Amino acid sequence: MRTLLIEDNALLATSIQKMLNSAHIICDTANTGEEGTEIARIYDYDVILLDLTLPDSHGFDVLRRLRRGGVKTPVVIVSGCAELDGKIKALKMGADDYLTKPFQMRELIARIRAIVRRVRGHSDPVIRTGRLSVDLTARVAKVDDRPLPLPPKEYAILELLSLHKGRTLDKTTFLDHLYGGVDEPDLKIIDVFICKLRKRLKAATGGEHYLQTDWGHGHMLCDLPPKTAAHEAPVTA
Repeated sequence: MRTLLIEDNALLATSIQKMLNSAHIICDTANTGEEGTEIARIYDYDVILLDLTLPDSHGFDVLRRLRRGGVKTPVVIVSGCAELDGKIKALKMGADDYLTKPFQMRELIARIRAIVRRVRGHSDPVIRTGRLSVDLTARVAKVDDRPLPLPPKEYAILELLSLHKGRTLDKTTFLDHLYGGVDEPDLKIIDVFICKLRKRLKAATGGEHYLQTDWGHGHMLCDLPPKTAAHEAPVTA
């Protein structure tokens, strides 16, 4: 997952960024409303964390500009203001959640994951694709309820594919998800990860192809089509 944190308190921003990174959530930061708005328009994020007190504008103005500019990314307000009227106003303006400072990092991480699941159409933290399951909370993949050990990068790819199940994702999307623009290797590394992941899935499932490739476009995770019955008796009138 990839988040954008718009927060002018440098110490707090650094602390949140480190904690999210330790939870395998990439976090980019902006310290002004203008910078945050521009970054949010350019890059594709799973969630935006928005402080209300910014040096150049109020968080509500940033939220208004994002929504009017067509940015549909879920927004979580992170503010020291606990007044009910402010919370109601934020939600009416298009915020998806409101978290009052100070807060526990575990709660923030749980809220981020819950919002991402909901936006992607998954109410359950366990996403199932045929015999394969991915537990977004425990960060564990299984086949037939047996653990499928995966290196961190391959799990991250499988998690992203699961969240976007049925949709073809290109290599740039995978690269952004894995590295977040920091020391990104060549796009060809995605082919290596996909190849290794496909082999592990096929070995664990006895050759079932949940990971599909649309050559020239990208890769997709999907349920296998139902098997057609063999040797069906002909229908006679």
